[in-house]
Amino acid sequence: MKTIKDLLYGISLERVEGSTSATVTSIAFDSRKVSEGSMFIAIRGVQVDGHDFIDTAIENGASVIVVEEIPAILKSGIVYIQTHCAREALSMIAANYYGNPSKDMRVVGVTGTNGKTTVATLLYQLFTELGYSCGLLSTVEVRVANKIFTATHTTPDPLQIQSYIAQMRDEGVAYCFMEVSSHGIDQKRAKGIQFDGALFTNLSHDHLDYHKDFASYRDVKKSWFDHLPKLAFAISNNDDKNGAIMLQNTLAKKRFYGLHSLCDYKASVVEMRFDGMLLRVEGKELWTRLTGRFNAYNLLLVYGAAIELGVAKDELLTVMTNLKPAPGRLNWVSGANGVYGVVDFAHTPDALENVLDSINAIRTHNESLITVVGCGGDKDRAKRPKMGAIAARLSSKVIITSDNPRSEDPKLIADAIFEGVSVEHRSKVFIQLDRAEAIRMAVALASPGDVVVVAGKGHETEQIIGDKRIPFSDYEQLSNSLNPR
Repeated sequence: MKTIKDLLYGISLERVEGSTSATVTSIAFDSRKVSEGSMFIAIRGVQVDGHDFIDTAIENGASVIVVEEIPAILKSGIVYIQTHCAREALSMIAANYYGNPSKDMRVVGVTGTNGKTTVATLLYQLFTELGYSCGLLSTVEVRVANKIFTATHTTPDPLQIQSYIAQMRDEGVAYCFMEVSSHGIDQKRAKGIQFDGALFTNLSHDHLDYHKDFASYRDVKKSWFDHLPKLAFAISNNDDKNGAIMLQNTLAKKRFYGLHSLCDYKASVVEMRFDGMLLRVEGKELWTRLTGRFNAYNLLLVYGAAIELGVAKDELLTVMTNLKPAPGRLNWVSGANGVYGVVDFAHTPDALENVLDSINAIRTHNESLITVVGCGGDKDRAKRPKMGAIAARLSSKVIITSDNPRSEDPKLIADAIFEGVSVEHRSKVFIQLDRAEAIRMAVALASPGDVVVVAGKGHETEQIIGDKRIPFSDYEQLSNSLNPR
């Protein structure tokens, strides 16, 4: 057990009421998870304010309360700690509680709109193949050496993060690769982690339901790089118009990568096929099982990060040949009738365009490209017509369907997507709100050689309708439709 003083190390405090020499049994920011001797951190959320649950936390046994605003009436025997940012305090306290485990390994974070999961997963694969014990914190899963946990958020809450990293330390993990989302940065969840490397993929339209405007979204991403230490390295996409902005104010060692511009790490696409592509990376050829120009960027970023982490170039290129796509990222499904299927997580306009552009670059155009697409409910509404416009422009046929409608009417979401379709393309667009039926319909419309893309859910295994989570896998649905029994 740690003392209150131990847990407050490195945190800016405004006021302390009571002794900090007592020990703390556990940490909680949910009053329902408080037990005897707990420290309760009152977090101001979007919908709920933890300050409203201080009395409940004390009734449940909390002996220490961390707040942004000290209550008017202080209860006897309770230690009150006031800080300017309870979210940041939570992350620092969590790190102190678990003994700052990130200091015992090399941690590399990945941020950006698209590509985070792929880059983090490929780095995990790569360094595992090189013989290191590795950890992974991604949208799809959490890996602690050989143990696998199901992920629930891109960046878990600070207590979960530090608990996972502590488990990695205890298992002797040498490298931890993790996704760092804009939500996680804004909510200070990555505080308390000592990053050795920070990677930027790209920036496009996403999460504007949360950040309200693109500039705010960009600046949140940038703030993570701004606070890196001098000994860290930062690698950014020089072909992205926001790539240089990300590293403007960082103290870390700056590196850039790209396919088109002069930079530290450069590559070109020599050949692209359905089963992979040939790249020329810094003058040497690399055959990879991944395909698509966007994956060329992802692989180049992985290459650059590995070089910065000390891997020899020749050994690196040899091992990179064996890397596999991340779950739900441009995963191919072969059909018995000669139809090709693709499942991809593409849920932003930019990601959808990348996937469809990549497939169009490979096919001869004698085949049809049939796309199944939807947009999540209670999320960024502005991207819906853009998704419709892109799907219709780049596909032979489009089926608009439901994708986690949540509390919204699926028909209204589909109509908003359809609004973006230009008049000249509307005759090739269909609406089928039942996602399983939409996938079956796409396969029924396909002929041998055609490609069916199911976009939006990728690795996900459930459909969120209202407040219910219904088991649903795009991969299973598409595979069953392509290969009926």
